[in-house]
Amino acid sequence: MVTPMTDLTTLKRAAAAKALEYVSDGMKLGLGSGSTAELFVELLAPRVRGGQKLLCVPTSERTAIFARKLGLTLSTLDDQAPLDLTVDGADEADRNLDLIKGGGGMLLREKIVASSSKKMIVIADESKLVPRLGKFPLPVEIVEFGHKTIAARLQSALADLGYKNFRMGLRQKDGTPFKTDNGNVIYDCHLGVIQNAAKLGTAIHTVPGVVEHGLFVGIAATLIIAGPGEVEVIEK
Repeated sequence: MVTPMTDLTTLKRAAAAKALEYVSDGMKLGLGSGSTAELFVELLAPRVRGGQKLLCVPTSERTAIFARKLGLTLSTLDDQAPLDLTVDGADEADRNLDLIKGGGGMLLREKIVASSSKKMIVIADESKLVPRLGKFPLPVEIVEFGHKTIAARLQSALADLGYKNFRMGLRQKDGTPFKTDNGNVIYDCHLGVIQNAAKLGTAIHTVPGVVEHGLFVGIAATLIIAGPGEVEVIEK
């Protein structure tokens, strides 16, 4: 069991380094958000300084600031889609390459960029690999207008699917509702084991006012998982 933070960072870095093998000169590249994705950006920077030509589309304002600081060339999705590759992290992943993302609140842009790419690679340490999704709460991004009413309808939709005794909560930051880069709020849904991720995602989307959810189903093509002494590559 890996517990020290330095060891987790080492594992994340190992996964990020493996993903570099998929990057080639001239690519249009989607850059994910979160700590593991930022390590990938950090490792990517020396290639750019060495002359590799890459056009990068960030999935969050934080990633954009970090990438620009390291000298990466940024562009917009509208100008570059379809992208050749997106590299991003995950809060949970299973061996079917289904994911839960959105712990950092960037799930909407992450999903848009990943879905606009020819290939998505997910990088993570071994703690993120699970037999079944659901231990990590599922983030659902909702418009701020009437969000309590929308959340109540979402709760009913989840109950209709058979989820019992689950909890939902409005995400907070510094004592106020967390806002995404898009100005929306997030409700975190503690569902327990998710039986059918595709069915759940479809049901959530039927609720008016829901913008997006953190289930990434059928989007990732490669999962890179780093454990002590081993980096495992799981392909679709």
